[in-house]
Amino acid sequence: MKLDVFNIQGEKTGRAVDLPDDVFGGEPNEHVLYLAVKQYLANQRQGTHKSKERWEISGSTRKLHRQKGTGGSRKGDINSPLFPGGARVFGPRPRDYEQKLNKKVKRLARKSALSAKAKTGSIVIVEDLNFEAPKTKTFVDMLSKLNVGKKSLVVVAEQNENAHLSSRNIPNTKLVRAQDVNTYEIMYANTLVLSEGSIQKIVETLA
Repeated sequence: MKLDVFNIQGEKTGRAVDLPDDVFGGEPNEHVLYLAVKQYLANQRQGTHKSKERWEISGSTRKLHRQKGTGGSRKGDINSPLFPGGARVFGPRPRDYEQKLNKKVKRLARKSALSAKAKTGSIVIVEDLNFEAPKTKTFVDMLSKLNVGKKSLVVVAEQNENAHLSSRNIPNTKLVRAQDVNTYEIMYANTLVLSEGSIQKIVETLA
């Protein structure tokens, strides 16, 4: 698949790049995409939720009234989950939500995500981003001239401090290095903006 290369002014440079079919031209595997996205979201959870159990409640352990003869139901102490301020039955405990996924499956998921974007024409190729100084307005103008809508993922070959500082305050726009891109971010973005140099890095990472 060949795509035109644009500059940061949104103009065609007259050059085109060929996206390798083994990375960008495959048939998206929906189940693998599901597994990779589920793993990513699960691994974002902190798992620090906690509610007090009966033995942790600060209250008297005295039985509220005698067992029989009152005409009322049987009651234990005030820490019972049946009373306001009492413990919670089977409440949440701290736990680790981390999920494991094989490297081959994760690699296949990224290839599927890239292929899905290529299939829908949601990939834009731009020259390598060389900003002389960090300036958010310059980055916003570039996205506007490239006709990139909301929720965009910009992929660069190497860490670019000026480009990073220029993009970090833009809502629904994220800039990442080619080796750090993941399936969830690719699928979440409406448009994938690849710098010219990042394509080879992506191919090497997924080889």
